[in-house]
Amino acid sequence: MKRLLIVAHAPSPNTRRLREAAERGARHPDIEAIEVVVRPPLEAGPDDVRTCDAILLGTPENLGYMSGALKDFFDRSYYAVLDETRGLPCALYIRAGHDGTGTRRAVEGIVTGLGWKWAQAPLTLRGDWQDAFETQVEELGMAMAAGLEAGVL
Repeated sequence: MKRLLIVAHAPSPNTRRLREAAERGARHPDIEAIEVVVRPPLEAGPDDVRTCDAILLGTPENLGYMSGALKDFFDRSYYAVLDETRGLPCALYIRAGHDGTGTRRAVEGIVTGLGWKWAQAPLTLRGDWQDAFETQVEELGMAMAAGLEAGVL
């Protein structure tokens, strides 16, 4: 069974809704052969990355950057998995109160250094909260899990 790891920082009710939507999508009843593991960034580490077949990252935009918790995850994991996880399929969603550009650029730089492969372009959820954000993230989680199950990721 393939494993999808979701590492998402969710410090607010709305970001928790997004993390739950990602998990709900990944656990869609039509997707049966995927194990979904959800970890907050401060609890995730190199062993989680080594044992997954794809990773979905989630972060709020904090001061034009990724959350400190996601940065901490990368700080603790980067060199430990650098030579072992090249080509790992990944995706990212950003809850951006502004434009999310700095957050996206920072995560893309780390992902490039790790040699991970984007399953799709990062999803940036900009501006005031919209209920449609949940649907978009749920679809992202579902696409990641379905892609793993189908063998296209």
